[in-house]
Amino acid sequence: MIHRAEFIRAFRGRRVLITGGLGFIGSNLARLLVRLGAKVTILDSLIPEYGGNRRNVAGLERKLDINLSDVRDRHSLPAFVRGQDFLFNLAGQTSHMDSMADPETDLEINCRAQLSILEACRRHNPGIRVVFASTRQIYGRPDYLPVDEQHPLRPVDVNGINKLAGEEYHLLYSQVHGIRSTVLRLTNTIGPRMRVKDARQTFVGVWIRQLLEDRPFEVWGGEQLRDFTYVDDAVEALLLAAARPAAEGRVFNLGGPPPVTLRQLAELLVAVNGSGKFVMKRFPAARKKIDIGDFHADYGLITSTLGWRPRTDLRTALRRTLVFFRKEKAHYV
Repeated sequence: MIHRAEFIRAFRGRRVLITGGLGFIGSNLARLLVRLGAKVTILDSLIPEYGGNRRNVAGLERKLDINLSDVRDRHSLPAFVRGQDFLFNLAGQTSHMDSMADPETDLEINCRAQLSILEACRRHNPGIRVVFASTRQIYGRPDYLPVDEQHPLRPVDVNGINKLAGEEYHLLYSQVHGIRSTVLRLTNTIGPRMRVKDARQTFVGVWIRQLLEDRPFEVWGGEQLRDFTYVDDAVEALLLAAARPAAEGRVFNLGGPPPVTLRQLAELLVAVNGSGKFVMKRFPAARKKIDIGDFHADYGLITSTLGWRPRTDLRTALRRTLVFFRKEKAHYV
């Protein structure tokens, strides 16, 4: 890790709160922070439909302060934010289809709870440093590629609208109340500990599960361009955003290696696995309505400001993910 010395200086002995810390990205972040010497508190609801899984922190339970609580419970939030030096705010409802079927729940988690978290910080720990995980979904269907931070924001589903509201709350509280916040707009993130039981987090998880179960997986459409960030690279971006004052009050895209079509991704996944099949399918009508088409991000701003760039090529990312789930799949399905 090229920033290891900097991260040790920034986080050793410091108190860090991770909402959604038993989830995919949160648990990988927690594991690294423990190795860096931070005192990590995890807040997670472990609601089955979302990403939390105790297996994600196996072997670290005694080194973490794990709290099963819901960010929608605003009365419990002050006790968690008090005394913390950093907050990585990763808790969220990630399914675009679920947000359309149950928009009220998405509103509670991705919007109203974010305001409650920031209010708890303002009232009980205004010096805390906050990094919020947003999503490229807020851009909607791109006018141009690659998509930079100046692109119009036109979400195509309820999830995108609520994540945009959560993002704006963080920026407002940074500007008006001095709650030093940074927003990272994540693209498709993949890697060990991702959700593979269904497509609520990413379609790649379902592909991996079916591939390892020797079942053909479905590729819808196939020509859509996408970029993918390996989880270790996403975690590095989160830590850089928290450690560097230059990130305060800013919004940054994350991205991945050169984009590929979904068909190319499927072919690469089968090749890396050494076996497997996929079938091409017409895009389901219900999902087509909220599909954003081609997307890949311009991450030049975070590169020029913080020195971050994706370091893991797609083949390596898929190989490492497959190696992990060949051993661990039973704990994730």
